Amino acid sequence: MARSILAGATQGKLIVTNEGLSFWGGVNPHTGDVYDTHHPLHGQSLANKILMLPTSRGSCSGSGVLLELALNGIAPAALIFREAESVLTLGALVAANLFDKTIPVLQVNQQEWEQLSAWDGEHVQVSFEQLHLPDGAALPLSTTPSTTLQLSEQDQAMLTGEHGPAAQIAMRILCAMAQNAQADQLIDVSQGHIDGCIYASPANLVFANMFKELGAKVRIPTTMNAISVEMAHWREQQMDSAFGTGAAALAQAYVDMGAMPSFTCSPYLLEDRPKTGSNIGWSESNAVIFANSVLGAKTDKHPDFLDLCIALTGRAPYTGMYLPQSRTATKIIAVAHFDQVDDSFWPLLGYIVGQLSPDRIPLITGVDHLAPSEDDLKGLCAAFGTTSGAPMLHVAGITPECHLVATDAVTVPLTWEDLLQAWQHFNPSATAIDLVALGSPHFSLEECRTLAHLITQEGASTNQNLAQGIITLGQAVKQQATAEGLVAIIEAAGFRFHTDLCWCSISEPVFPTSAATVLTNSGKYAHYGPGLSGRKVHFAGLASCLASLRCGEFSATPPNWLAV
Repeated sequence: MARSILAGATQGKLIVTNEGLSFWGGVNPHTGDVYDTHHPLHGQSLANKILMLPTSRGSCSGSGVLLELALNGIAPAALIFREAESVLTLGALVAANLFDKTIPVLQVNQQEWEQLSAWDGEHVQVSFEQLHLPDGAALPLSTTPSTTLQLSEQDQAMLTGEHGPAAQIAMRILCAMAQNAQADQLIDVSQGHIDGCIYASPANLVFANMFKELGAKVRIPTTMNAISVEMAHWREQQMDSAFGTGAAALAQAYVDMGAMPSFTCSPYLLEDRPKTGSNIGWSESNAVIFANSVLGAKTDKHPDFLDLCIALTGRAPYTGMYLPQSRTATKIIAVAHFDQVDDSFWPLLGYIVGQLSPDRIPLITGVDHLAPSEDDLKGLCAAFGTTSGAPMLHVAGITPECHLVATDAVTVPLTWEDLLQAWQHFNPSATAIDLVALGSPHFSLEECRTLAHLITQEGASTNQNLAQGIITLGQAVKQQATAEGLVAIIEAAGFRFHTDLCWCSISEPVFPTSAATVLTNSGKYAHYGPGLSGRKVHFAGLASCLASLRCGEFSATPPNWLAV
């Protein structure tokens, strides 16, 4: 029976897609148009439409985008999901409960999905009790939670306001999300990571300031994601004053609430990264997938806004990745054998695995002999997170929980042709390159070492670079790289470093206004970059990126391991 997660009454044209969508990087918060160039709905407006999709995918920041759409009056009229979903659901809950902007959220089963899909493009109506179809039929909606949420004495104290209004509101939101996920309790988490500090929209600042003004303070150690400006330099970089002021104020609001100004989308590169088996409350899709998959820590993919609620209470719904049974692979991706590969293999692999397993945790087999580094796994997880909504993956023989495989898991082959097709998708033809973009997710110390080694091997160039190069990274990693002399080598080769922000949030003029074509070693940015920047974005390994920095050209020829 269809379930009403957030009740309301509305009507509109039904838009159906069989592919998940990340609202951040996929939907313009100012127009409601889909600008993910890789998505089937590209170019369509979602404003005042009833959107039906399997689930969301990609960025945790989609909740903030949905809130901004709601505040601008151009949100979807309702959301209908087939699978469990939290990111857009949380955005809708915040819009309704804090800003009186209701976007009904429903969940249907497979039979109901098929029935509704037949009405794609037609007008449907949602009431509090039923979903009305054009032929006069109606699907009844259940509003009764299937589980009872048991709260601790401390939870109850927060819920009744004994710890102040900020903790009270945070606990209300946590309880609503726990009931949505059919959790029966909340659990302690040892650390948090805030993704909502990215200035995805003015709504993020409205939300943060509301809690700040209520005296909110985090209760657990909490790091912060990359932000949208360099805090110390955005004025001298001639950033738009209104944008820079808003972005800096958003970051400062979280710092004022007690979060650490780490400003990195790779919190697993920090010294206090979580231990195997620890319960944490992280947001930021690539970080969540890396923590679950590579570190063996436990965190759901918490949406923006819920990340702050977790940090303010130290509690999270006991559901999803916190449950041992939920961490099991239910699909096996059998990768064709390659004797050797380069670093471009791993983002391509993650991108395709996400397409093959958009809503299930996969086990990747056949690659353990390639001995991936942590940076390889970082690229794998980040690219996987752009095409899949799953918060975790396993790699046979590599990741700590790769033995967790369902007995009925379906095996799907991933072939050489699949990888070649993905390469050609990003690189259809040779092109001039104006900008080389590295550091999505943030560059690691080891990546700095590798790039410096490539530069040293190449020797000093006597010619001026024909493209620009930018690397984004966390302040802590830059300090380490500076101490090792790596920053000097890399800057001498023509790259410039930017801390605090990342490619998910970079904007002009830090992003060179004149750059029309971009080359990146990130599968994540190759996917999101065209929609975010309006530029053509191509993909290659690190050595090819360095070569294109020099010559301003990219041949688009596949690497040797992928060559015909």
